[in-house]
Amino acid sequence: MTQPPPPPQQPPHQGGFGPPPGGQPQDQQPEQPGFGAPQPPTAPGFGAPQTPPPAGPPQSPPGYGYPQAPPPPQQPQPPAGYGYPGRPSAPTPAPNTYGAPQPGYGYGRPGQPAPGQPTQPGYGYPGQPPAATQPQTAVPGGGAGGGGKNKQLLIVVAAVAAIALIVGGGVWYAKSGDGDGKQDTASSGGTTTGGDAGGKSGTGTGGTSTGGKEKAPADPAAKVLYQVPMPVVTDTAATTGSWLTDKVYAKSGFGDITGYDPAKGTKLWTLKLPGPVCQTTRHITADGRTAILYEPAMPTKAKPSHGCSQLAVIDLTAGKKLWTHEVKSGDQPVNLSNVTIGGGTVAVGSTNGGAAFTVADGKPLWSPKPDDTCYDAGYGGGDKLVAVRKCGTYGQRQLHIQSIDPTSGKVLSDYKLAQGIEYAGIVSTDPLVVAADLGGDHGISDFFALDGATGKLRSHITAPGDQYGGRCDAISRIEYCSGMVVGNDRLYLGTEQHAGSGDHGQTNEIVAFDLATGRQTGQRADAGDGYQIYPLRMDGGALLAYKRPPYDKGGQVVSIDGNSFKETVLLENPADRDVRSAETAMSPDYAEILYGQGRLYMSAVYAHKPRSSAYGKEYLALVFGTSG
Repeated sequence: MTQPPPPPQQPPHQGGFGPPPGGQPQDQQPEQPGFGAPQPPTAPGFGAPQTPPPAGPPQSPPGYGYPQAPPPPQQPQPPAGYGYPGRPSAPTPAPNTYGAPQPGYGYGRPGQPAPGQPTQPGYGYPGQPPAATQPQTAVPGGGAGGGGKNKQLLIVVAAVAAIALIVGGGVWYAKSGDGDGKQDTASSGGTTTGGDAGGKSGTGTGGTSTGGKEKAPADPAAKVLYQVPMPVVTDTAATTGSWLTDKVYAKSGFGDITGYDPAKGTKLWTLKLPGPVCQTTRHITADGRTAILYEPAMPTKAKPSHGCSQLAVIDLTAGKKLWTHEVKSGDQPVNLSNVTIGGGTVAVGSTNGGAAFTVADGKPLWSPKPDDTCYDAGYGGGDKLVAVRKCGTYGQRQLHIQSIDPTSGKVLSDYKLAQGIEYAGIVSTDPLVVAADLGGDHGISDFFALDGATGKLRSHITAPGDQYGGRCDAISRIEYCSGMVVGNDRLYLGTEQHAGSGDHGQTNEIVAFDLATGRQTGQRADAGDGYQIYPLRMDGGALLAYKRPPYDKGGQVVSIDGNSFKETVLLENPADRDVRSAETAMSPDYAEILYGQGRLYMSAVYAHKPRSSAYGKEYLALVFGTSG
């Protein structure tokens, strides 16, 4: 789950527990002609119906769950795509031999083991004991008591019982959790009703999940509805932040946020800011409000950064700032690390501590305490508010996961991670799920499902980074986790990529873990040969996922029934080369991907100075939609 360093002259990598998107902001440049409106094609056929390329060789779905063959030697890759500068586009197709042991292979992962080297066995083989009576202090590797000098060794020691039941050589998926012992595998077809991100309905062992809003169209074939061009900058600049409501699609540019008609792309408003946006929250209130952090001034050559000190709540419908605040330590503004909204409260974290304000009018609720020996590094929001509180010095850190009252800041429950764990991300606040790095390599290695009311450990899930995908930017952005979704009291997690069964290269799956037991449920959604599947969000009791396409097809958005795990295609993008190139430039690991109302919104988190035409046309945002 960790990522390699990017090529020279690119922003710092974002893999695992990496730093937040930043880049070096530059002087404001004139807006490009037609910014924000639907754009005419800039390459032959872009966005227009095209004759699809000849079909490739027959494909068969990968029979994942058995040892895999090692990938062939790396082939030349196409130019790096946008979404995260320097990231490669879709993998070059290469034949694979199926049936031999396979080292874990993942998009953007560090160098792979040589063929023939042993791989780490999979977690969750049938018969794995549940995390029954667990201590209330998490130890690296899952033991009791305090920290340890060798976290990786402790992980092995704590997993002895599970490893004894694992057949080595590949990732094996449990069939436990189903009454008849049969494994539910996603397939085309089925009926899934979609909806909002609640995800609390649709539990059980059979039938069709309900409560969603997203419906399958008569024809899932999509087209490009509009594109948003890149802002003109002279160096790399952060453009993090995108939001979708019934009335507006809003996207951060460089020193501004612009709202568009969700379907037509017509510019509705532009909110100019005194400096670049540096952090945002994904949460939106019922009346269309969200929160941002931004710099107090635009960067200059003499002062490329002015600090991320300004907090504002904005109205996404009107495109207006409703209020602005600074958090101060003495008479100096605090450099804020993250922002969220939970329970009607805006909360910000920093190395100086946390502060909170009411969403409605910006009334201060609490602020950093100068004599506090611990500090709130950040918060997770949504229906609940959860703090990640840090105590101690680096290397001897003690992290507290605290459910707090969003009005008073009173601690309602407290769970201590083992001493020495430096970073933790909030995957979900209700139910409460925490991702942590127990291996010390800034990757995700373990998940903890907690009882938010009591602070007791419900289950502990070990998810080695060479077998499972997902990432969290928890160094500063506490709740920025991607490639994982919580719903139906389950954790839906993508696996790492591995060789497929055909000629399209890599593929992967989404598997489900029961948060009550920590065991896999046996449910598995296969991406399909050449595709890579990424969980996006819950839609009632169904899981929405994006499929990054192979070299000869367009990407898809699918709805996966929470019970049967049957898959319904909601949208399929054009296979046209130019469209696909622009789509695959938006890597799901780094780009912001939203789906709603039958439309797919993909946007980049960085802008940079123009690159050579070999990279193809790059956009700040792409919007796809169906006609049905």
